[in-house]
Amino acid sequence: MTAPITIVAGAGAAPARSLGDALAALGSAQKPGGGVPAYTRWINRRAARIVAALGYVIGASADAVTIASAALSAAGLAVLILAPITVWSGVLAALLLALGYVFDSADGQLARLSRTGGPAGEWLDHVVDAIRTPAIHLAVLVALWRHSEIGSGWLWLPIVYTVLAVGQFMSQILAEQLARGLGADAGIPTRGGALRSIALLPTDMGALCWVFALWAWTPLFLAGYGLLLAVNLVHTAASMVRKHRRLRALSS
Repeated sequence: MTAPITIVAGAGAAPARSLGDALAALGSAQKPGGGVPAYTRWINRRAARIVAALGYVIGASADAVTIASAALSAAGLAVLILAPITVWSGVLAALLLALGYVFDSADGQLARLSRTGGPAGEWLDHVVDAIRTPAIHLAVLVALWRHSEIGSGWLWLPIVYTVLAVGQFMSQILAEQLARGLGADAGIPTRGGALRSIALLPTDMGALCWVFALWAWTPLFLAGYGLLLAVNLVHTAASMVRKHRRLRALSS
């Protein structure tokens, strides 16, 4: 985790518990937006800043925010699996998944703000992500099998997406750890303007969350979901090649 954010209420004073002070501190200490997909950059991080500031004011822990993120995501997936395919079930699932993503971004901000970050919190965050990432696509698989009348061939979409998501997550996490072990940074691109962020939108978790708003219109949902899969296949393949080359260069 990055260095803690300090909120000063005056000389020798304890950190302030003011919502305005917390928001100001978080606003001045945001990660660079370059190379970040559009939804995460302009919507999710800003919403997460509010959640983190509110959590700080009420004294919530970063772990509690992580658990809330997991619960919101699990609720969204339960709606997909248990409820029939309707407009309300799709919108509700999309909203719950999007809120889970907001809280997923808020836990780290709250940890830095409250100076409580550490290996245990980072471990919990990564474990929740590692479960949620394939669970979304497995829920799509089960829900389509239970509630739709599409051909069985379409069920390969979430199966392939599950494998891709797990591979991409492991590639990212392991590359970061191996690079740090070699004394280098994570190598995540931090440059790029608005056009790059927009171009990366199909790789954004936010795009995946909100594609479920099309849930009631199965052909449209499959088209949108399949498009996200196709773009992510290309992007992940390029990313893995880049990471492999970088690690080879660092080790040599």
